[in-house]
Parts: sequence; C-alpha cells; structure tokens
Amino acid sequence: MATDNTSNVKGSLYIMRHGRTDWNDRRKIQGRTDIPLNEEGRKMALDAAVKYADIKIDRIYCSTLVRAIETAELFARGKDIPIIKDERLVEMSFGVYEGFERSFDVPGCPVNVLFKDPGNYNPPVEGGESFDELYKRTGSFIDEIMPLVKDGMNILIIGHGAMNRSIINRIKGIPLKDYWSGSIENCKMEKLI
Repeated sequence: MATDNTSNVKGSLYIMRHGRTDWNDRRKIQGRTDIPLNEEGRKMALDAAVKYADIKIDRIYCSTLVRAIETAELFARGKDIPIIKDERLVEMSFGVYEGFERSFDVPGCPVNVLFKDPGNYNPPVEGGESFDELYKRTGSFIDEIMPLVKDGMNILIIGHGAMNRSIINRIKGIPLKDYWSGSIENCKMEKLI
C-alpha cells in the first residue's frame, strides 16, 4: 500500500543500500549472513557522505547487520547524526540459500524465483522469509517513523537490497510482481518522501 497524504509532510525520508562486500563481488546470496564491507564498500560509504553532504539528515536508522552499521558510521563520520539500529531493517532471510554463489548459473534453482518472478516466490522451508513476513516487519517500522517525517524530521534508512525494496515499494505503491523495478545500487541515496 502506498503512503497517502504526503502533501502535508514537512520532513524527508531517504533510503540507501549498504556499501559493497566480498559476497556482492562474488554474487553470493547474503541475506542475514553478517558480512562486513570490503575496502571498495568502505570507500563507497565515504564517497556517499561527500556526494550527499548538502542533504540535511537528522537521524539515521540502519539494519543491525555489520555491513549496514559500518556504512551508516562512515556516512555519518564527523557529523552530529544519531544512528539507531533496528532489527526490523535486517535483510530478508534466504534460509539455506544464504552463501549460495551465482544462483542464476544454476537452472531451476528455487531461490531464483524470488528475483525473476517475485509474485510466485515461496521461501525455502529451512529458514527462508516470505514477502508477507518482510512487509509486516518493515511496515511496522515505516508506521512508527512516518509521524517523525511528517513533523519535519529528515530520516535516512540504511539497509539492504530486498529489505529496501519492501519499503520503497510500499511507499510508492509498487505491486509485488514488479518488486525489483528500480535501482538498488550500493550507497546510492534515494528520496522517498
């Protein structure tokens, strides 16, 4: 569902994906596996701080996974911006497929449905998260922070590819079948409201 009545909003809501990791470079499915940034990812976060320096951010909310925390800390370095870690912003769980490398090179790999046909994705039984579960936790987060944005706070969310898309899609009213429409580049800031 799209967030309605944004005309009375005094603040802004931004979202950014964490910097690169070695698993990104190897095309391994990360999910909730706690992988740190690599040197390129750290540089990306520092470069983003310079690129977006003119955007006033009052508060950063980030995932509790180290790659998002490190991105937030590097982005906020030298600035008086509180960073609040929130478990609801962790990446979608891909269960037994976390750590799986180059899934698109494996014909019929069940996790590929998530990316190619999200409307028909059923998570693997072994620890995978459904879209309903993902939307429930990120929706709870958005419902909690929207009053702050409406009252004038400028908030940046730093998270992950699939998790970020759930927030973007909810706010923009993008249906599940089009889940992956739009960019989810590392350290690119997108204004949602």
